[in-house]
Amino acid sequence: MTNACGVDFGTSNSTVGWIGSGRKLAPAGSPGASSLLALEDGKPTLPSVVFFNADDEEVRYGRAALADYLAGYEGRLMRSLKSLLGTSLMDGQTEVAGRSLPFRLLLAQFIGEVKRRAEEQAGRGFEHAVFGRPVFFIDDNGQADQLAEDTLAEVAKSVGFREVSFQYEPIAAAFDYESQIDREELVLIADIGGGTSDFSLVRLGPGRAGKLDRRDDILATGGVHIGGTDFDKYLSLASVMPLLGFRSALRSGAEIPSSYYFNLATWHTINQAYTRKSIGQLDELARDAREPGKLARLKHLIDERAGHWLAMQVEGAKIGLSSSEVVTLELDRLAPPENLLVERATFEDAIAQLLGSIDATVLRLLADAGVAAGAVDTVFFTGGSSGVGLLRARIGALVPDARKVEGDLFGSIGAGLALDALRKFG
Repeated sequence: MTNACGVDFGTSNSTVGWIGSGRKLAPAGSPGASSLLALEDGKPTLPSVVFFNADDEEVRYGRAALADYLAGYEGRLMRSLKSLLGTSLMDGQTEVAGRSLPFRLLLAQFIGEVKRRAEEQAGRGFEHAVFGRPVFFIDDNGQADQLAEDTLAEVAKSVGFREVSFQYEPIAAAFDYESQIDREELVLIADIGGGTSDFSLVRLGPGRAGKLDRRDDILATGGVHIGGTDFDKYLSLASVMPLLGFRSALRSGAEIPSSYYFNLATWHTINQAYTRKSIGQLDELARDAREPGKLARLKHLIDERAGHWLAMQVEGAKIGLSSSEVVTLELDRLAPPENLLVERATFEDAIAQLLGSIDATVLRLLADAGVAAGAVDTVFFTGGSSGVGLLRARIGALVPDARKVEGDLFGSIGAGLALDALRKFG
C-alpha cells in the first residue's frame, strides 16, 4: 500500500486524497468515491479554520472551531491561513491567550492536524505527499511566489512528511476529470477557490491518463490572486461596511480611514482590527465623526470581537445570491440590530472589476497556448467559488462552443492529487 497522499490545503477548505490497497478510485463526488479521506464528521472537507478556545483551553479545527466561535466562547479564530504564504505576515506572529504565536507555527499546527486525521482514517502513516498549489501564490512576484512554496514545503516536512512534491491545483483537477471521460478532449480547467482563480488548458483522454510525464499535454497555465474571499470582501464593503461608517466623514471633511473596514472585510486580517493601537486610533476618530452613531456601531462590533461573525454573514449572503435575486442579512449582533436587504445586482457591481481581471487571465491563457476559443471542447469548473453565477457565465462566454461541466467543487483537486501521488511515489 502506498504511503503517499495528495493534500489540498485550501484557503477555505482542505482535503486529503489517498489511493491505497482495496480503495477503488472513483471521480470525486460520485457514488462510491473513496479517494478522499473523511477528515471531520464523516466528511472529506475540513474547513481551514483554527479556534483557540480560551474557556476550555483547547484548540479546535474545522467545523468544530466555527461552532465554538459562533457559540460565543472566548478565544481567537483564524481563517484563510493559506493567504499568509508569500507575504510578510508569514514571519510575523499573533497574540493568543496572552502569548505570541508565530504564524508559521500556526500553519504547522493546522497541517499537522490534517495529516493526523488523514492517517487515522487510512490506518497508516504518510511519508510522501503531493501538495496542491495555485498557479501563482503571489501575482507578478516570482521571488515571493517561490518563497510561498518553499515555506509550505518546510511546514509540511516539519510535521512529518519526509518528501513533498507540488502540483498546480487546476492540473490536479484535470486528472480527476480525466478519470471520468472516454474520449480525448481539449479542456479548460477553471479552478475558482477561496484565494485564487487558476486555469489550465490540457489535452485529456483515456489514452493519455497512464503517462508519467504529462508536460506535453499541458498547453498553458495561468492564474490570478482573486477568489471567493475577495468576493466576500467587496460585497462587505459595498453593503455592510457603510453601516459602520465606511466612506463617512470627519468634521474636518476628511474621510474616515478605510483601513479599519478593509481589515474587517478581509478574512486573514480581521484580527488586526482588535489591536490596542487600532482601537485607540478608532476612539480618537469617533470623537470627530460627523456620524458618530456609525462609529459607535463599529466600536461595538470590535469590542465584541464579532468581525469573523460578520464575515460569515456576508459569505452566506454571497452564497445565497447565487440562487436568489435578493437575500436578507440578519445582523443581530450589531448595535442596534439591523436586517439588511442585499441585491444580486449590488454583488455583481461590487465584483465587476475582479471579474474583468479573471476574464483577462483566461484570454491571456488562450493566447499563450495559441489556441482559438472555438477549439476548446470543455470547460471544467471546480473550486467552491465557481458557483458564482456571473463568474461562470463570463468564463463560459469566452469559449461559447465548449461544453460546461461542473466537477466536485470541493473534492476534485484532492482526488486528482491522490492520482498524482500514486504516479509520483508509487
